[in-house]
Amino acid sequence: MAEEEYEEVVEGEGAAEEIAAGLEEIERQYEERGFFRRLNDMFKGLGMSHASREYKLARIELQRLAAPLIAILAPVLGVIILIVVTAVSGQKKTVINVDIAKAEDPIEEPVDEPEPPDDIEPPPMEEMEITVDTPSPSPVTTLAPVPTPPNTQVSTKPAPQDAVAFVQSPVKMASLASSRTPGRIGAATQGGDGYGDALTEACVMKILWWLKATQNTDGSWGGGGYETANTGFAILTYLAHGEFPGSPSPYKHDFGPVVQRAVEYLLAHLQEQEYQEGTKTLKTVRFNPSDGSEYSFLIATYALSEAYGLTKNPNCKEAALKCLTRIIKGQSPTGGWDYNVNPKSTRDDLSFAGWAIQALKAGKMAGLKPEGLEKAIAKAITCLKKRSYSRTAGFTYTPMGGNTGGATGLAGVGCLAMQLLGHGTEPEAKNALDVMRDWQPSFDPKTLTKVNDGIVCPQYYCYYATQCKYQAGMRAGATKPDEDNWLKWNVAMKKLYPRAIIDLPEKVNDYKGKGHKQGYFENKDAHTSRPFMDSCLAALQLMVYYRYLPTTSVKAGEAEPESKDDDAAELAVDKGDDVDVEVDI
Repeated sequence: MAEEEYEEVVEGEGAAEEIAAGLEEIERQYEERGFFRRLNDMFKGLGMSHASREYKLARIELQRLAAPLIAILAPVLGVIILIVVTAVSGQKKTVINVDIAKAEDPIEEPVDEPEPPDDIEPPPMEEMEITVDTPSPSPVTTLAPVPTPPNTQVSTKPAPQDAVAFVQSPVKMASLASSRTPGRIGAATQGGDGYGDALTEACVMKILWWLKATQNTDGSWGGGGYETANTGFAILTYLAHGEFPGSPSPYKHDFGPVVQRAVEYLLAHLQEQEYQEGTKTLKTVRFNPSDGSEYSFLIATYALSEAYGLTKNPNCKEAALKCLTRIIKGQSPTGGWDYNVNPKSTRDDLSFAGWAIQALKAGKMAGLKPEGLEKAIAKAITCLKKRSYSRTAGFTYTPMGGNTGGATGLAGVGCLAMQLLGHGTEPEAKNALDVMRDWQPSFDPKTLTKVNDGIVCPQYYCYYATQCKYQAGMRAGATKPDEDNWLKWNVAMKKLYPRAIIDLPEKVNDYKGKGHKQGYFENKDAHTSRPFMDSCLAALQLMVYYRYLPTTSVKAGEAEPESKDDDAAELAVDKGDDVDVEVDI
């Protein structure tokens, strides 16, 4: 073969090989490489010169494989860390010895409360002479009591949804959570020096059935302008027994609807009104109907605040916030309150202020935070100690010069207010307890001893006295005189009230058709035409042993710094979080 022909053949074969190599390179680019091969090529490329094509391709590949690498390495690192931590923690163990004090009042499992013995007949009414030798109290574990509302009226705008939401209460009492059940009632009424018994609970049940039987079709009670106050009292009485829609009570099918209608009545009768202050047109809220001095407004606010605390219904929240705001704005410059929630008056009526303080405390316990709440509480405490206090009378109706003199009737109002606001162990409250030490419960002004006042409603004084004596005598670390004072009062109350209740012959049928006894209480005074207040105040006293109202916590009433939410223009409420409350028990 000629030399030229040979070179053409060689050049042809070289070109073919070059073409084949190029085709192989193209084929490799379209080849589906597995993860580990790509990983291997990437590490090889990263080891080459930064200017090389392989290094640049390796960096691109690293970006592509970042997510799969993290998905593999993260669990591996987690397992390694877990192994190391476990190995280290297993080398040395610290044993912590915890002494657990056994509660004297055992916490029972949530169980349905057996139906109370409402057919028990109390002994016949007789001339009662109550002499109690200083009893030796048995040690008890207790919860602090609560306040209640006066006789007036309540109302609010119509509710577009259920007046009571079937949800869990936002108020969490850490120490009492497992005992705030129907079973708690049975434990607190099984008898004992500081507790109730079957007769006291039978009285409570008669009142609850009587209230069910006498409720008006619109959800209120009574008439003559007292519907708002009566409804507020009734709501507080049912809530104190743990009765509300969705409650675990065995009576929820009977009493739940009663409470719902009552709350809806208040929500439907709260009205916004405009008024002139100089050249300004301002707005406020009022209940219609209302009494002449607005006691009913305070009672209704108290009831709605408690209803929100136990049901978390948003309509109750909105209405209660508006009402609480009016109470705060209506506080006098000196820290008290006067008729018609008048902020310009410095008369500082303690009877009126007592209900305002109870409403504020209930709102705070329910998690409501209207602007100025803590400042109002602080001012109220100052007014109680500096203006309403009397060394000789405990606390007086209106301020007395020199903090001395005055009638003793309102000693319980000031004392309970101090206790509820976290100042129950201070000298002023202790002195008021001494003023009330010899009081005895009564429904007759003529026999309400040791109260030098123009008495018009014995149960009004007894209601406060029961709360104060219970608060002082059943708290942890109570003094011997305070224990004896409560036990003596309780013996007299348990003897008097079952005999004093007025039984009605007609029974009230429950939703299953079973009849239950009903009855009511009535003071022997000028206000006998208003048995609703008398009956509810008495029932609330007989539930002092186990009250379900969140207001029971003394600790929760202590003032705390104003939050940023309190300074906001819009009324703020905690965002549905649980409220942990410390209760001394």
